Amino acid sequence: MRRSVIAGTGSALPKRRVSNAELAERVDTTDEWIVERTGIRFRHIAEEGETTSSLAIEAASKAIAAAGLEADAIDLIVLATATPDQTFPATATTVQAALGINDCVAFDVAAVCSGFLYAVQVADSMIRAGAHQRALVIGAETFSRILDWEDRATCVLFGDGAGAVVLEARVSEDADAPGILATKLHADGRHNGLLYVDGGPSTTGTVGKLRMKGREVFRHAVVNLAQVMEESLGTAGLTSADVDWVVPHQANARILEATARKLGLAPEKVVVTVDQHANTSAASVPLALDTAVRDGRIRRGDLIVLEAMGGGFTWGAAVVRF
Repeated sequence: MRRSVIAGTGSALPKRRVSNAELAERVDTTDEWIVERTGIRFRHIAEEGETTSSLAIEAASKAIAAAGLEADAIDLIVLATATPDQTFPATATTVQAALGINDCVAFDVAAVCSGFLYAVQVADSMIRAGAHQRALVIGAETFSRILDWEDRATCVLFGDGAGAVVLEARVSEDADAPGILATKLHADGRHNGLLYVDGGPSTTGTVGKLRMKGREVFRHAVVNLAQVMEESLGTAGLTSADVDWVVPHQANARILEATARKLGLAPEKVVVTVDQHANTSAASVPLALDTAVRDGRIRRGDLIVLEAMGGGFTWGAAVVRF
């Protein structure tokens, strides 16, 4: 049985850390308003010279080091982002060059906040098929660059960052061996108008700004995330009672709480970093995962569920024996 095993994790944040109080100096909002509705207290904002690729490179380097590898051991890079450095080439190739990998498959995927889950399934499928041995899967964003800083309903929700994992092919006859046990992805483009960016190369010729109808997104998120987690666990022959940790997309503390209740999960089993990082889109899940690995909460042998939902809509989950 050939599986993709998480061999190492890493993350990166911009140097500038912005509190709600600091944000309230430029936006018509308050710390109390933001905390009550979202649970967010801080976010990191990229400054000049900090880009999606620079954050991705730092996170990737840490993940490779944690796996005990040299960069040239990587033969596949899949980078999830909605805020690439350039329209093309893929930001993954910028990361590849910076890491000194002369030749490997490298490309981006775009599924917004679900991007990392999409990238994980793509890399896992390629590893299981035998096409690749070690993959670097990255979620990286500089969402601050597509925010409308006059729209207090959205600009307070997001931050910048990156997270990465190294997936390594391992063969075992043990059903309980580490690795990705199941993944499940969905998309429904009928909901484009609920969470989107109002620009693009072939429509406006501009980058555009993020737009969101928060109430509708919240409702869909709770239902969709609970369902896809149950689906992925069912595919793996498991239930929520088997789960040691849920590492969710860090969009809103209330969504995390509502999803946990719907699944009957104890709140202490949910990794929460939204208060410190805000919503970092595709970086959200791997950033939270690395945080929990490095602080000792997630340990080898734990059963974890990764989940996310993003604009479009896209959503997905992965069940992993760490």
